[in-house]
Amino acid sequence: MATTPDEAASAADSIGYPVVVKVLSPDIAHKTEVGGVRLGLADARQVRTAAAEVVANAVQAMPQAEQRGVLVQKMASGVCELIVGVTRDPVFGPAMTVGLGGIFTEIFHDVAHRLLPVDRSMAHEMLSSLRGFRLMTGFRGKPSADIEAAASAIAALSDAAMALGDQLCEMEVNPLLVRQAGQGAVALDALILTNEQ
Repeated sequence: MATTPDEAASAADSIGYPVVVKVLSPDIAHKTEVGGVRLGLADARQVRTAAAEVVANAVQAMPQAEQRGVLVQKMASGVCELIVGVTRDPVFGPAMTVGLGGIFTEIFHDVAHRLLPVDRSMAHEMLSSLRGFRLMTGFRGKPSADIEAAASAIAALSDAAMALGDQLCEMEVNPLLVRQAGQGAVALDALILTNEQ
């Protein structure tokens, strides 16, 4: 976390480049929609500029939103991005959605839904049911994704949602970056809404 552009640059220097800068606000769920994300920043000057810009963009787009500065994160790359979310259906209870993540979520609507709990076996089934699953299996000479790690992360999110019980309204990891086989998966952004909010 950084509250000023200089703090952001200092954080980036200690993390190592390239980095990502994201606006930090509890009131902004989708940072990209307000111009609140900058990717692939290669030096302190770019980080300072990006930190000022994402906060200014957020203030302009949502002036009522509380601003807490920015997050500086190491830039990560992988084979594909997933969205993994849990919502509470008023009739059936907690339900999970898994699909292609990042910007592709709203374009392709390639998702699978299951009621919780979701274990690793069910997570594998959800992944393999996606039309985009071929992107994870070495499509056209690309590296295969770490499907085991993705399934483990999906099951872990299910476990977390079950542990939160009735406190949980909604939970989403988007994107869940899936690296090459054997290299794991990492949550790049997450949102959790509880009944206390």
